[in-house]
Amino acid sequence: MKKVFLVVFLFLLLPKGNAQTSDDNYRGPITKTIQKIESIFKVTIKDKDGLLKEKELDYADWRIRQGNLEVSLTAILAPFDLTFFKENDSTYVIRKFEYARNSDNVGKERLEYLADLYPNLKAWETRKADLKQCIISSIGLDKAPPMPKKKPILTPIRKYGNYTVENIGLEIIPGVYATGSIYKPYPLKGKAPVIITPNGHFGDGRYRKDQQLRCAVLAKMGAVVVDFDLFAWGESTLQFPSTLHRQSIAQTIQVLSAERLLDYMATQKYADMSRVAATGGSGGGSQTMFLAAIDDRIKVSVPVVMTSSHFSGGCPCESGRGLHLCGNGTNNAEIASMAAPKPQLIVSDGGDWTATVPELEYPFVKKTYGLYGKENLVENAHFPKEGHNYGESKRMAMYPFMAKYLGLDLKKVQNEKGEIDESTCVIEPYEKMYVFGAKGENLPANALKDIDKLYEMFGEKNLKVNEVKK
Repeated sequence: MKKVFLVVFLFLLLPKGNAQTSDDNYRGPITKTIQKIESIFKVTIKDKDGLLKEKELDYADWRIRQGNLEVSLTAILAPFDLTFFKENDSTYVIRKFEYARNSDNVGKERLEYLADLYPNLKAWETRKADLKQCIISSIGLDKAPPMPKKKPILTPIRKYGNYTVENIGLEIIPGVYATGSIYKPYPLKGKAPVIITPNGHFGDGRYRKDQQLRCAVLAKMGAVVVDFDLFAWGESTLQFPSTLHRQSIAQTIQVLSAERLLDYMATQKYADMSRVAATGGSGGGSQTMFLAAIDDRIKVSVPVVMTSSHFSGGCPCESGRGLHLCGNGTNNAEIASMAAPKPQLIVSDGGDWTATVPELEYPFVKKTYGLYGKENLVENAHFPKEGHNYGESKRMAMYPFMAKYLGLDLKKVQNEKGEIDESTCVIEPYEKMYVFGAKGENLPANALKDIDKLYEMFGEKNLKVNEVKK
């Protein structure tokens, strides 16, 4: 009888159902731990892409920090390279970890932290100088070989009424050519301001219609406009195939291309280098901010759909060199602030990561301008119902800003109603915009085509050895 009672007593002490013990490290599916977190914190946690499926974790429930939802989620998700985005006060979404992307609330938290670092102009100027040097070094500009002392390759000039276009191939380092087009007002009398216009990841790059319209209108207004291809994009693919665009060296070459095209422009008698501007959208917006931050020649900047505190550009050509780690962590809103106190128009929209600009990033940038007493020199043009592009309405916001601060003539592009009219601009076919011929037949013999050697020129080694090479 005693033996029967002992067996029954021991049975009552056994774990019920699926309860766990330290013998199995309290291991369990994290879906159940997430459900427990939802119950504790009264929130909804969505796993839209099934990222939690079949994942188990040791001591999962023990990682919950009562009273701190976000610490709890981080402890559960980080071992799987997962993170979370706050959708609203009661809803969170599970996402794969992306080094370049965070949720809006993380951006807000970072801006608050940064603002506390420099309560006055002296503190900001110290940080700005440190950031500038770090960005230059991170991109690799300080390791770039000298530009060869060769004349650029220029195609015959095409004349279209009151502006002209010619193509340029500039050897920026031995064997590497920046390819683009130069738009000039016609007739060109005296000195004209210079606008560098890096293109973004919009399909056809500098060959697309809206990019040509932007360059042509600015030229008709009186500016010399320099447009150029991204690395491993457009004619650059004659040297490096498009598969290499997502390598970090792309960021180096793209910024260096802009820098050395400006160096070339500085040798031209018609270029007024006291009036230099930069504008571009998306990846071109990233380059615009970088250039305005590190190159004192840039006096006016218009970064389009890229100024964000929580997204630094998912392409390594924008964020692959680690410049956003400078100063123990920075972001594009702070980098945009480095343009202060020079005129800057930040263009944003409601359909991408710039949706928060009016409430989050713009006030931060404006506060930095305020340290100089120049809040009036930074503006925000926001289009809440639009998406990620450098479309017509965004261009219409940019033209008057450039005219105001570069001394351009808006009347030259206005119709009888006073509206800016782009319709008289000529959209050229691809063939006319090529520097090296329709099939690349005029590519110089010394053109470099080895990505490994390109890295070596900067004292680095190509770690992506399995990438397709040309």
